[in-house]
Formats: sequence, C-alpha cells, structure tokens
Amino acid sequence: MKRTIPIPTLLLLAIKTLSANAILHDTINLYYADSLNQYLELNDSIESNFEVNLDSMLNLWYVKQSSDIDSILAIPPDSLIPDFPDSIYIARLAEIPTIINLSYNRIVRNYINAYTKKRRNTVEVMLGLSEYYFPLFDEIFDYYDIPNEMKYMSIIESALNPRAYSRARAVGLWQFMYGTGRMYGLEINSLVDERRDPIKSTHAAARFAKDLYKIYDDWLLVIAAYNCGPGNVNKAIRRSGGKTNYWDIYYYLPRETRGHVPAFIAATYVMNYYQEHNLTPAKVEIPALVDTLHVKQKLHLQQVSETLGIPLQMLRDLNPQYRYDIIPAGKKTYSLNLPKEYAGEFIDQEEIIYAYKDSIFLNQDKITISPVSSYSQHIPEAPGKDYVKIKYVVKPGDNLGYIASWYKIRVSDLKYWNNIRRNIIRSGQKLTIYKHKNSADKYKKIDDMSFAEKQAMIGKTVVSQPSKSPDLSNDSREYVMYTVKYGDNLWDIAKKFPGVSYTDLMKLNNLSENDKIKPGQQLKIKPKG
Repeated sequence: MKRTIPIPTLLLLAIKTLSANAILHDTINLYYADSLNQYLELNDSIESNFEVNLDSMLNLWYVKQSSDIDSILAIPPDSLIPDFPDSIYIARLAEIPTIINLSYNRIVRNYINAYTKKRRNTVEVMLGLSEYYFPLFDEIFDYYDIPNEMKYMSIIESALNPRAYSRARAVGLWQFMYGTGRMYGLEINSLVDERRDPIKSTHAAARFAKDLYKIYDDWLLVIAAYNCGPGNVNKAIRRSGGKTNYWDIYYYLPRETRGHVPAFIAATYVMNYYQEHNLTPAKVEIPALVDTLHVKQKLHLQQVSETLGIPLQMLRDLNPQYRYDIIPAGKKTYSLNLPKEYAGEFIDQEEIIYAYKDSIFLNQDKITISPVSSYSQHIPEAPGKDYVKIKYVVKPGDNLGYIASWYKIRVSDLKYWNNIRRNIIRSGQKLTIYKHKNSADKYKKIDDMSFAEKQAMIGKTVVSQPSKSPDLSNDSREYVMYTVKYGDNLWDIAKKFPGVSYTDLMKLNNLSENDKIKPGQQLKIKPKG
C-alpha cells in the first residue's frame, strides 16, 4: 500500500539530502515555501474571514426563514462532489467572457476546492443570495462602465452579508474602512452606517474601483489595491523593480492580500460553473418586490413592525444601514425599504405610524428636560382666550395618533394639554383638547361618532390594528386549515389568503419568529364562516 508522507516530514527529509545539489535544494525549497504560504494564506483568508462572514450570513432573517435550510446545511456524500483535472479548470476559466485576466495555478485551485468542497453548503446559500444582489450590482457597475465580473469581489469581501464586519473594522457588502467610506460620500455616524446600504455602498465601490483602475490600468491590481490600499500595492511594485503584473509582485504584497486575487478568480469560476460541481442555489426568502419610501421625520423600525405587522428582523435586514433601528429623518429624508405589498399601507397610515409609541421607541420626552422640583408641578396652560376647551372620552382601539388626526392637532400638543408623559392612554380616559371658538362646535361632535365615521371625516377607510387583533388561539371554532408544502414559509402562506397576516398565522398556531414549519404540517389560517 502506498504511504503518504506529511509535508513537514517530507520537507525535513529533503533538507537532509540536498547539500550535494544546490539547484535541487533551491527548487524544493521554493516549492515547499510556496506550499506552506498557500496553507497559511488559505487559513488566514478562508478560515478566519470568509467563514466568519458565511456563518454570520446564515443569521440573516431571510436566510433563516428558508424552509430548506436544514437540508442545505447537511453534508453531502463524497460521491456527489466531483473533482476535475487542472486542464478542465483552465479551459473553463478561458471560456468566461471577460477582460480580466483569470489566471490559474495551485493557489487558485486551493480556493476552488474551498468553495466547492469544504464550504459547499453555505456557498449554496450565497448562490441563493446572489440572485437578489447580483442584478443590483450589474445595473450599478454598468452605469460606471465596470467589468461585470467585478461583482464577484463581494463574495470574497463579505460573502454577500451586508452586516459583515472584519477584524480590521471594514464594514458591509464591500468592506469599506471608515475613512474610505467617508471619502466616497457614505454617511457614517452613531445611527446610520451607509457602508451597510446595498445600493449606496455599491455606488461607492464602483467609484473606488474606477479610480483605482485609472492608477493601475489592470483589474487584478485594482482588486489587490481595493483590499490593502494603493499604498501597499505601490510599495510592492517598487520592491519588485517596477513590475506591474500581479503575479510578479505577489510575494511583495501583504500576506493577507496575496490570497485576495486567487480567491476572486476562484469565486468567478464557481459562480459560472457551480452546476458542474452539483451545487444548487438555496431558496432564500428575500421579498422579490421591494419599494423604497422616503421618511420625513424620525422613525423607529419597531413602530413600522407593530403597526403594519411586518417582522422586525425582516425590516432590519431590508434596512441594514440603521444601526439601532432608528431612522433619524428631520432635516433631510432617509429611505425605508418595505415589501411592496406594504408600501401603500404605510403611506395611508404614515402619521399614525410616526405617532405610535414614539415616546417609548424614540425617547421624545428626553430631548428637552429640566430638573424636577419637589415643590412644584408643571400645569399645562390653554393656548389662548380665543380657544375653547373640548372633552373627548377615549374609546377602545384609540391612540394618540388617531385622536390628533381627527381634531387636526399635533400629538405633542395633545400630550402637553393632558400631561401625558408617554403615549399610553386607556379606554374611558377623558382628554382635554383646545380648538378655536369659530370651529369648536364642529369638533364637539367627534366624541359621539363611530370609529368609521371619524376615519371617513379625514378621508381614511377603517383599517384593523394588529395590536387589537382578537386572540383566536383558544376558541373552539372550526378553522380553514392549510397543509404546508415543500418550499412554503409563513410569509408566502399569509399572502395566499386575503386579510390574513404573518402575525395572525404566528398567533393562531402558537409560533414564534424562530420556529420553522415543515412539509405536511397543518396550520390554522382563519375561522370558518
């Protein structure tokens, strides 16, 4: 039986027998130095950075909701993992239509093996994510006249994880450092980090790559400089005697950068030939249609989640640029990404959403605050002698946003007049409202109107409030039942039944956001009749 000698042992044996042959000594020394470098680089780049990004990517809400994620992460038998000779890899790389020089060597092959063998399960999830991100990248790169294949840099930079965070404190899909991000116009502060914004960060990455290409006129050097900075690439060029071919300056680059270009070439190969390696894109449940709305005042994502019934984690993953779920709009507008079917509902209820629990989520009362004296208490004052006092009794389902819109007043005024510290009001509570004496009679009638009449008065139709939806989980009525099919998730099932929301399904079936559903499982949809 043939015995395989480990590389370190073989290296020691070779060194003992090489003194009589200097040429052979140099050859083997270079070979094993190269092999050991490959091993170290693979561990640095793939193990520490790539794997961390992949693992954190699996915690994204829309990845965790994928119904087939458990089967994807199962380790396939070796018989299903094909292997190919070098000639096949060389021929396939040559067939990719690109102006980027896709060289092949042992280092590139090591990375191909890492993608197609060692981490093939999570690479399948990444392939699923690419169906969402790559069309976006293609459009932006085409605008800047960047080669289409440069989008594969996102694979090695972040594993398509918008929240990727490296040990060097580079952030986002394109791994921008703080200074470079600011240089290319990305807003970075305590609440907003546009390095995480897929659209804005891709525009910045395209501009950065184009500027680097003006310096080097070589896309492989652009990829290297993108990773370690043009200063390090310029040093490597000087130390090599002025050579400008990437492979000529390879050993003059920082070690963590040496694997960057080979990893890019391998990623380009895998993204074009994954089917030949029996890799299948995972079904990732990112909403296919997303609308971008402009938010004009400060807003918390949980206000949107609770009023519209959208899972908070989904909102976070659609809007990863907001560090603490707060959109700090005011002097300027900010974007909010929502599943398309909720965009119209947000517009209809916009003022209500802004007012919903704003003192809880946004701490409005802490913006201006003075020391409280134990000898005096603040007493709200009336607006003026031309205003009269109107009483309103709070009804079940009311909130401050509704009441303020019916009386055409500001929520802050309503809270001030009634000494309300938080947005909590109770049914039966009497509120004081001030209106000008010329219109007071019109507004006195509101207290006797039904909810539908009050909404019609301001041009709105009646909408159900998620927080007031009845608890049907313990009643004895019969339900419309649904049998879960392969590929289903709660989000898609809810859309099949008009009037049924994602949160309704969770409540009726005693599920949490972390619970998974399985094919064959029976779900309650809604009461019959």
